[in-house]
Amino acid sequence: MPPKRLDPTDPAAWLRRAASNLARARAGPSSAEVLYDDLCFDAQQAAEKAIKAVLVAQRTPFPKVHAIERLLGLAEDAGVVVPAEIREAARLTRFATQARYPDVAEEATEDEYRRSVELAGSVVRWARQQIEQPGR
Repeated sequence: MPPKRLDPTDPAAWLRRAASNLARARAGPSSAEVLYDDLCFDAQQAAEKAIKAVLVAQRTPFPKVHAIERLLGLAEDAGVVVPAEIREAARLTRFATQARYPDVAEEATEDEYRRSVELAGSVVRWARQQIEQPGR
């Protein structure tokens, strides 16, 4: 049986991917070889995909970017209320590229990792509410 293909026009498909990234980030370092940077990358991806789910639900086109602040701006332009605590997730953007390559910046700390997962979890919950109960 071929793998299920996700529909990029379905907000639920984006939320599913966001939940997957969040679950991987929350799983934490399964061995000493797992870097906090990589887990922070998954947290960033969870937030990014959750915001894109909201944009898809709003039928708002978005560019292929990782900049969370920019994506949240598009959501606000579409009339979505973005609380201050969700705007804080913009700090995750640095992990979109920094976490992928050595020598870009200093490695993420355990505290940064924990805060990243917390922020990503807030964004995913917020996005789910926006899609399931619009106008909230």
